[in-house]
Formats: sequence, structure tokens, C-alpha cells
Amino acid sequence: MQKRVVITGIGGICGLGNDAPAIWDAMRAGRSAIGPIDNPSLHDLKVKTGCEIKQLPDHGIDRKQVVSMDRFSLLAVIAAREAMRQSGLTAHADNTYRMGAIVGIGVAGFETIEENYRAILLEGRNRAAIFTVPKVMPGAAAGQVSMALGLRGPVFGATSACSSANHAISSAVDQIRLGRADVMVAGGTEAPLVWGVLKGWEALRVLSPDTCRPFSADRAGLVLGEGAGMAVLESYDHAMARGATILAEIAGVGLSADASDIVAPTVEGPEAALRFCLADAGLNPEDIDYLNAHGTGTKANDQIETAAIKRVFGDHARSLSVSSTKSMHAHCLGASGGLEMIACVMAIRDGIVPPTANYREPDPECDLDVTPNTARERKVRAALSNSFAFGGTNAVLAFKAV
Repeated sequence: MQKRVVITGIGGICGLGNDAPAIWDAMRAGRSAIGPIDNPSLHDLKVKTGCEIKQLPDHGIDRKQVVSMDRFSLLAVIAAREAMRQSGLTAHADNTYRMGAIVGIGVAGFETIEENYRAILLEGRNRAAIFTVPKVMPGAAAGQVSMALGLRGPVFGATSACSSANHAISSAVDQIRLGRADVMVAGGTEAPLVWGVLKGWEALRVLSPDTCRPFSADRAGLVLGEGAGMAVLESYDHAMARGATILAEIAGVGLSADASDIVAPTVEGPEAALRFCLADAGLNPEDIDYLNAHGTGTKANDQIETAAIKRVFGDHARSLSVSSTKSMHAHCLGASGGLEMIACVMAIRDGIVPPTANYREPDPECDLDVTPNTARERKVRAALSNSFAFGGTNAVLAFKAV
């Protein structure tokens, strides 16, 4: 029998708030933080809408560490430290090699990349900043989290575009199930609101000019955001032995690939990931009360995700509560699954399904109960979180009450 894995701490930061309680309060209220991006260097973008963190908290991280971090790493460390505080764990000589970190990142340190391009190409400097390489590498966030918390067990980054956080969490579950660690800090982070990244997304013609309206018939595309969402995972036995407060259990993981197109999703890939997740969790479709959808707000994604959900859940799809919190915190790429993990855990804890904000018109191709605009009280015994990414990489997580 494989080890049970539970969550004992969560942390987050995004446009909705600078910690997990503030993020959850905003989600419950259906409050969207999407709006104009306040960045003068984005002067020639056609779309200047996003979900940004207006002001970082007074985090107290040592300045020597801060100067070696790109923004995406800093966000990860802030969220990881919050999660660790809630868990009540600290690393010491007896456990440091039994604790690790896996952090998902969809892009990389593009704030640093852009700063260096501007300095060299526009300002005429003849060299890059000294910490450029360690700041931009995708695995930097995991390394910085390990240094901030003293974790010397399995530590690495995970990158699979918009599924990165769910892949990081699923990999952390594996480390515990395999006995390589007792505790893992896992989630995702992203800081993509820079000119070069936004110009790339602009070229794909999938960005909404105003806001994100998942599943609404008048949806016009996705909106990018920044943030981080992290969790402390540990084996059930380890958590019980130390008398920890268990927030939820990660009951199962489902992974699949479309193997079809680099950007166009299929129905079969997400369907397979959903089925694999339920099987791994030992749950039936009717056991699931809430599903946090990938729900990006693009025409194709929302229709295909709806079809996959209906294939898997059958008649139960009509009584399943679904919502896309990207309507509030936007699509934070590699961080999205981490923020959506917070939504799932807190839905289970509080018995409240967060809404899909900005919803205006029913779409017959998206005929699910998408919890439009207003949160709903409902006992949530188990919840799923969908992440479906460019490259056809799919990762679904199952959470349940303990």
C-alpha cells in the first residue's frame, strides 16, 4: 500500500493578495484583480491587461539572497516561507536531508533577461550583470526555496508550461511515496509581465483585450498574471506523529500527453489525465464535488475541457460544481496550479466553491455548472484541479478531506 500524502501548510502571492488567506478571501468574494498593467516599459503593446502584484509585502528576506533572485524566485520563496510557517515545521540537523522542494516554472527569469538585453543593446553596456545565469535558470526557484528553508533532500525544478505547478506537486508526491523524503515543499511560480514575454503571447492572438471570462459565450481570450502558490506536503504518518494540523490529502495524480500539436489541445489527453487521477485516488466520478478547471477563457480550451469533463463524469457532470479561478487571478502560467491548489484545499476546508467571475452569457458548448459570479456553499469531500498545457502536457490532482 502506497504512502498517503497530506498538506499541512499553504502559501501564496498574486494580484488577489500577498498571502493565502487574502487570496482565498478574494476568491470567495468573486473579486477579480485583473486590470491595466502599471509598467511604463510596455509602451508598444496592443494588450496591456494583466493581473499584477501591486506591492510586494515586507518579506524580510536577506538582501544577499534577494540580489541573486529574479522576481519569479522571490515570489516562490515568499509563498514557501508562508506555507512552512503554517505547517509548523523547521529544518534542523536531524531532518534536513529528509525535506526537499520542487517548484514549477513555465517560462524562466525573463525580468533578468530583459534587463540585460536593455542594458547591453539599448544602453551600450559591455557586460551582463554578474548573477544573470543563476537568476534566469528555471531551476533557480527550487534552489532558492531550499536555501531559504534549509532543505537538503530532493530539490529540483519542473517545467511544462501551464502544467508546471501540478507536475511539481505530483513529483513531490512521488518523492514521499517512494520514501526519498518525509516532507516536500512544492508548487509553482511565475513573473511573466515583462515586455518580451507579453509580445510573444500577443503574437499568438489569444490575449483578451479586457478581462478573462471562462466558459462565457462572449469570452475573448486569456489574461496573464504573476504569482506563486506553494504547499508543504508530508506523509500522513509523519504528520500524525508530530500532531500536525492536516489541511487536506493529495489523494491522486493523473498525467498524460496529447502527442498531437504544440498549441492545439485534444479531448483525449485531458480525458485520460482525469481518468488516471480518479483511478490513482481510488475515487469514482460521483465522489468529486468540485473541479477547479483549467478554464483559460479561450474559445477552444473551454469547449474541449467541457467535453473531456462530460466524457469522464457522465451524468454526474450535471451535479458537479466547476469554476475557473483564472477569472480572478488570471493565467499565471507555471504558478496557476499552485494558486488553484489553494482554491481546492480551502473549498474542502470551508465548504465553499469559489466562483467563475466575469461570467455574462451561457455557452451551449460549455453547459456545466460553472458557479457563475457568486461563490456557493457546498460540502466538498473531494476536489480535482486541472492543468492542461501547450505541448499537450496534462496534469490533474485530486484532493480530499481527511
